[in-house]
Amino acid sequence: MIRPNALHHIAISTGDMKKQIEYFSDVLGMELIALYWMHGVENAWHGFMRLGDAAVAFVFLPENVGQEIEIGHTHPGNGGGPSAPGTLQHLALNVDTQADLLAMRDRIRSRGVPVMGPIHHGLCTSIYFAGPENLVLEISTSDQAQHPLDLDGTWIDPDVVKLAGISAEELHAYQNPAEYESPAEPVAQPEYDPSKPHNLYPMERYLKMLATPDDVVTARSSIIDPPEK
Repeated sequence: MIRPNALHHIAISTGDMKKQIEYFSDVLGMELIALYWMHGVENAWHGFMRLGDAAVAFVFLPENVGQEIEIGHTHPGNGGGPSAPGTLQHLALNVDTQADLLAMRDRIRSRGVPVMGPIHHGLCTSIYFAGPENLVLEISTSDQAQHPLDLDGTWIDPDVVKLAGISAEELHAYQNPAEYESPAEPVAQPEYDPSKPHNLYPMERYLKMLATPDDVVTARSSIIDPPEK
């Protein structure tokens, strides 16, 4: 089946790139693998911290420095707090075993950062702590010896299904997503439809972007040479 199969990277805005890199490197032991000018975005930097085969990425723009953090709006403040739709509620990182989880708890606490847990959730076990700029962070394990992969619907609550407005037919479809076979010819870019989600650009510019052929976008925007050769 054609579908995403892993995390590639999650991007988080920052006003202090060095502070985030230092925290994720020293407190969590994650490796800095890239730090460079963000392609196609003036004055923006990108920093990538290795997360297994994926990455946690930070994006710095000068405008970020002046943005006010408002708990309950821009940031939830904790793993159960509200924030505006579309913002990061929390970031959960994976370890393979319960022993690894407890070792990470010790490492984080050794850096003076308080950690709550472990807390058992059935599908996983987690610890909770905070990062710079009010990031809400979690480390989880779905150690198969403790949490066998759920395939029988045990963790789908009928009451929550009803609250979400999901019918029995829709639930079945969500649990059994349709197969997709790529056609022989690429699918054309759809015309602008305001009912669909869109990235936010000035409208005149955005319509020109939608009308630009894929090969032209690739040729104009791609940069493959690293800053240090």
